Amino acid sequence: MSSSSPGWSAIDSARNEGLYVIALDTPTDPADIADITFATDNFKAGELIGQWTAGTLNGKKATIAMIDLFNDKIVTVDVNRDQGFLTGMGIDTADKAKNGDEAKTGKYTGGKGGDYEIVCNEPGGGAADKGKTAMENCLSKSKDINVVYSINEPSGGGAAEALQDAGIKDAIVVSVDGGCDPGLKLVEEGTIGATSQQYPVKMAELGVEAIKKIVDTDGAEKPQNSPGLDFYDTGVALVTDKPVEGVPSITVEEGKKLCWG
Repeated sequence: MSSSSPGWSAIDSARNEGLYVIALDTPTDPADIADITFATDNFKAGELIGQWTAGTLNGKKATIAMIDLFNDKIVTVDVNRDQGFLTGMGIDTADKAKNGDEAKTGKYTGGKGGDYEIVCNEPGGGAADKGKTAMENCLSKSKDINVVYSINEPSGGGAAEALQDAGIKDAIVVSVDGGCDPGLKLVEEGTIGATSQQYPVKMAELGVEAIKKIVDTDGAEKPQNSPGLDFYDTGVALVTDKPVEGVPSITVEEGKKLCWG
């Protein structure tokens, strides 16, 4: 939600009336529209799958397809996951607030390092059918793609279907969200190599706990942002059954105990 959103005036009115406003899942823009937000560090989520990808490549050239959420609007979750992935790969991002402006070829420094080429930034819309179409568009530009970043598992699964249709079997597909189905199911079956799992149930629980504490203490105890962030970080974990040395992760079985949906 941005400061131009219709919801902003409602939040502002609520705060002007002395109400404490808690946001969940996605920080507002600017962040201080709400009193506090409980959310995933989406940049960190992207960074983890980028680090895992670089380590898995083991020095091979990365020919990359970026399956984002949109290409006609800027949404923080979209930008942060994309830019986090590239940062985890060790690819310089020109502007961390913008997708697609990084150098299209160069060197990645994650893992053992190597050459990279970014073939495309296509909008997958967070959906399987749109992810497949986005991947088909990318494959029309290069059949050498061996790394696919996807904004979430449905779009990653769609991208993997397009790869399979094209006869490409060994591409690395990574994603973010970590729900039970399709998220961890796709990781378990090997369609997606790794995903970063977020915890929406924890966001809700922390929000309710914060409200109770504020009520119980008559407003004396209020939650604080995590150090260095403009929101309260509810955590993220890399889920994969193919761990990479130096990149912390949990197994799919461990992830199943924490997933939702």
